[in-house]
Amino acid sequence: MRLIYLHGLDSDSNAIKAQIVSRYCAAHHPDIEVIRPDLNRTPDEVVALLSELIGDGKDKDIVLMGSSLGGYFATLMSDKTGVPAVLLNPSIRPDLSFRRFLQDNFENSNQDLQDDTVIYTTTGGWQIVYGDLAWLEHHRLQAVFGERIRVFLQLGDELLDAHASRAFYQEQGAQVLALEGGDHRISDFEDHVQTVVAWAVELHDSSH
Repeated sequence: MRLIYLHGLDSDSNAIKAQIVSRYCAAHHPDIEVIRPDLNRTPDEVVALLSELIGDGKDKDIVLMGSSLGGYFATLMSDKTGVPAVLLNPSIRPDLSFRRFLQDNFENSNQDLQDDTVIYTTTGGWQIVYGDLAWLEHHRLQAVFGERIRVFLQLGDELLDAHASRAFYQEQGAQVLALEGGDHRISDFEDHVQTVVAWAVELHDSSH
């Protein structure tokens, strides 16, 4: 089984949760190959990279696991290919949440925003441009294969609306575990990695 871990914004392939998943699988599921691509690139480039890794979805050996923005891309690729996905505090409307960068950097500016105007640069080096917001709005999530999706939420998420995420995925038939408290980064992820990896194995096995 190949588990493709998709990190969130301001992270990279060495994200803390990605490392925890890798260590856990190495110790308890040596048959699982954890793949951790770096997603610090344009949305089109991310989709191209993931399409190359996933193929047309007929390879039943792949499960995605995505955190935050990685959860958005995991759902997007699930919509495209039917590949199963485990989501951790996923972003469902990055076109809206990214608008905080406009408020932070351009609220009192008279600058005319062009599609190539950089509105934020991630720690991993992705220069988010104004045109990316339109791309993200155009590529809205549907979660059409909700039965192949598991969602882990901490309702204390200070960055994204976990209640909206819970409602969205439940409406599409996904299994959602929503815990009180916590935070966006899931700081106690060590306590939950066994659960989310077990979900990935379950989704993988049920697709065969």
